Amino acid sequence: MRAEFVNPFLASLLNVLKTMASMELAPQKPRLKKDEVARGDVSGLIGMVGPKTKGSMSITFDERLALEIMQRMLGERPNAINEEVTDMVGEITNMVTGGAKRILSDKGYEFEMATPAVVSGRGHTITHKCDGAIIIMPFDSEYGKAFIEICFDG
Repeated sequence: MRAEFVNPFLASLLNVLKTMASMELAPQKPRLKKDEVARGDVSGLIGMVGPKTKGSMSITFDERLALEIMQRMLGERPNAINEEVTDMVGEITNMVTGGAKRILSDKGYEFEMATPAVVSGRGHTITHKCDGAIIIMPFDSEYGKAFIEICFDG
């Protein structure tokens, strides 16, 4: 998988969280992911299909980080992951994918976005809809970790 596919999603996540939640995340070293187990507590997963490629992207947050983002974006802080938190994670997934889509279309890569699915619970799984390698990119913050996973065919 080429950096030109991955970097727009990373840049978009950093931009969305800085703009919407005044939060900085520190990107860590990307690596290959060999299983389907999520590394955090709540994940948004979105499929993408275009004439040249298809794939999927997920964003996973530790519970503490998701609750902090909720507090900063919406001014309310539930005690645990609930429907409002999963809705917010779905919306963040949409915003990040939309931002990446704009960057990629400038480079000639067009794709359509599906509606994101959100899954939560410790040890939940993420099934990417493609045959390619899964790249996982961890991010650190003072409130816990976030992870982007990206998988494209071809």
